[in-house]
Formats: sequence, C-alpha cells, structure tokens
Amino acid sequence: MNAETELLAVRAAELYYEDGKTQDEIGAILHLTRWKVGRLLTQAKEAGFIRIEIVHPRARRLPLERELRNRFGLQDAVVVPRAGAESEAELRTRVAAGAAEYLTQLRPVPRTLGISWGRTMHDVAQALGEGWANGVNVVQINGGVSLNRRASTAANTAVTIAQKAGGSATLLPSPAILEEAETRRAIERDRTVAGVLELGRSANAYVFTAGTVDPRSVLVESGYLSAEEAGELVRKGAVADVLGRFIDADGNIIDPALDERTLGLGIEDIRGAGTAIAVISGESKHDICRVVVASGLCTVLVTDDDTAQHLLEGAA
Repeated sequence: MNAETELLAVRAAELYYEDGKTQDEIGAILHLTRWKVGRLLTQAKEAGFIRIEIVHPRARRLPLERELRNRFGLQDAVVVPRAGAESEAELRTRVAAGAAEYLTQLRPVPRTLGISWGRTMHDVAQALGEGWANGVNVVQINGGVSLNRRASTAANTAVTIAQKAGGSATLLPSPAILEEAETRRAIERDRTVAGVLELGRSANAYVFTAGTVDPRSVLVESGYLSAEEAGELVRKGAVADVLGRFIDADGNIIDPALDERTLGLGIEDIRGAGTAIAVISGESKHDICRVVVASGLCTVLVTDDDTAQHLLEGAA
C-alpha cells in the first residue's frame, strides 16, 4: 500500500467507524466508487489500522478462550472483558454473569449440580434467569452454616439456583470446619449428612469458586478462622481456599490436620470430575486462578481477560 492509498484507507475508516457514514456516502465525499471504498476498508483492517473492541459485559474474548483451552487442556473457557468494570466487585458480578450464561447453555443439562458457596457463587445465583433449566437438583458440596451473626449465603445460593431451574435444593446442614476431626467424622456418619455427600459426589457437574487466604476470606468473615489463623496458613504456603480446603501452589493440601476437620467434598472429588466449572476473577486472584487451572481442579474456567492473560503469560 503506497502512502496515498494509506491515507485514503485511514480517512475512509474514520468516516465509516467514527462518523457512521455509509460506503456510498464515503464514496461521494472522497470521489470514489463504493467498491473502492469497500476495498480501502479491507486494506485498513489488514494493515492493522482498525481495532474493533466489544466492551459489553456479556461480550467474550474468543481468541483468549481458544488459547486457554489449548494451553491448559481445558474442555472450555469463558473470558469476559474487564474494560468498564470500576471495582473488583463489579468485575466479579460481570464474570458471574458469564458463568450463569454458560450454565444456561450447558448441554446436556446437569440433572444434579454440585455447588460451593461464597460471594462469587451468590452473584452467579443472582445472574441466572428464571427457567435457566428444568428440574435441576442443586446440592451444596461443602458446609456453610455461619458461626457468627453474618448471615450465611450458602443455603440461599443453592435454593435460588434450584428455584430458578424449577428444581430442588439439597443442603449440607453443617459448619464448614469443626473443632475436632472426630466431630467431623461423627457428623459425616449421620444418615442425612452422608446422603447429601453421596449425592454431591454423584453430581453431573460442579460450579465452584476459589477464595483468598487473608482477612477478606469468607471463612474468616463467617467465623471459621481468625485473621491470625489465616496468616499462619499463608506462612505455611497456602495460596487458595477451594471448598474450604487450603492448598499450596501445587494444588496440595497445606494443613492435613485442618483438612481433617473440614466437612464436605474434597479437592480430589473435584479434580476427578467430568465437568468442574471454576468461576474466578480479579487481580487479587491471579495466583489462585493459576493454581486451580494448573493443578487440574477444573475442566472449565470462567474468568476475566486480565486474569486469562496473566495465566497465559505465566505459562509461556
């Protein structure tokens, strides 16, 4: 493309994309045929003069999704744009909406869906539309009875997802972490609790998030751990909380004694699942997302484009 053609291509692109002119109108302005205008626009694209960006919250970053699937062997990936999200909470809501849309389109529809709980899962429940599926049994796969005055969202999340699918919710009526390992074992021997766990392990698909190991953790806010205990876990090498299980950078349990007191499905149940959808977003969870993906804890990742890029750059 010579200099004169380059200038014409740029001018045609400005008129078309910025001023909203039709190709016929541009032809009249530049004294060119409609065919020539179309050719200039094509040349402008091929030369990289034009960059089209879709920033709607429901938009997706398809090239990043393909690269994530190929690089990490995922069944699928959903990447939504961060552009326009002014806070981590707003970004979390946007990514949760992407997860809700993915669930709505998932085929076959899971007859039993295992879910974790927390702020992200609450957002997923809110984003799902009425009638997103028909007759799904939603089962809570880790304990979530709050130990303080902060209302637990675990039961509400499961019930909301189930009600919107015209199904039923099976709750796990237990704290996430018990004082003694023997207490946890005794509760798991209870017929009702054992039945919930058995149903959870037979789920067709799982949707879960992963939490931080710091005072912002929902386990700290819910009264299961103190900020000091969370800090001690970090000193031991904890990177993330998955289903109340604290894991290191390789995806291994960091504190076996604490894990023995934790009630619910374990990380190996998720790691061996046919469909395990992880919903993770935000700069504070970049390392957490890397651990979940790299250690095989999910088959599907729903995230934002910044986090996706961070994953790919780290795997280069």
